[in-house]
Amino acid sequence: MKVAIIGAGNMGMAFANSFIQKELVKKEDFLLIEKNEARAAVLREEDAGTVVDTISESIAAYDLIIFSVKPQDFLSVTAELKAVIQPNQLVLSIMAGITIEKIQIALNHPLVIRAMPNTPALLGLGMTAFTASSEITEAQLAQIQTLIDSTGKSLYITDEAFIDGVTALSGSGPAYFFYLVKAMIDAGKEMGFEEEMAALLVKQTMIGSFHLMETSDKSLDDLIKAVASKGGTTEAALKRFEEGAVAQNVKEGLFAAQKRAKELSN
Repeated sequence: MKVAIIGAGNMGMAFANSFIQKELVKKEDFLLIEKNEARAAVLREEDAGTVVDTISESIAAYDLIIFSVKPQDFLSVTAELKAVIQPNQLVLSIMAGITIEKIQIALNHPLVIRAMPNTPALLGLGMTAFTASSEITEAQLAQIQTLIDSTGKSLYITDEAFIDGVTALSGSGPAYFFYLVKAMIDAGKEMGFEEEMAALLVKQTMIGSFHLMETSDKSLDDLIKAVASKGGTTEAALKRFEEGAVAQNVKEGLFAAQKRAKELSN
């Protein structure tokens, strides 16, 4: 398969590097369209593929076109691509908020897949949910899922309406965990620890807790109870969280992210 990536930033290249590492696409079979001169220069220096700064007829030679641009650049990019896209080419969008229908209309092209990845894809540990237009065949869908799985795990969703929720839960999700870890490290510093010491304590606790959660047959509530003994230190912290409505605030934050995703689509 030959792949063109429009917008060769971190996420676009996370996909490209995963495809290469899993031997799904050869480096020489990538066309990287990057308008930022400094970024394009870095890609050329890294010999990341064929690097160009404009969309031209050369894109017709590629089987899959990946949209990895900011939603606000969507209309300008599709205006250029519409003139050269071929009927058999697949389009995979990882733009937040832009619906399949809008992409189809802008390109006058039916073969569109919409995906929402997250930044751990940079390490091959991403979570990507995706959906597709009705014109995409099962064989094409399987091919796309194989590519996406190389970046971590995937989830196929039949109803595109859920993608905005995916954006809020997993797409934006890494930032929420970073936010919590930062708050815990900051608390450790205020307790008198040096930053490196606080970071080690918090990050290793996070890693261990994740693996315990993944391997245990206990529910999350039971895992919490196993740490929070009656009248103990953990219970004191959890009570303070409840007083501050931390769980409710987290939920409200997620719904705010979902709402913003819907706004972007409009």
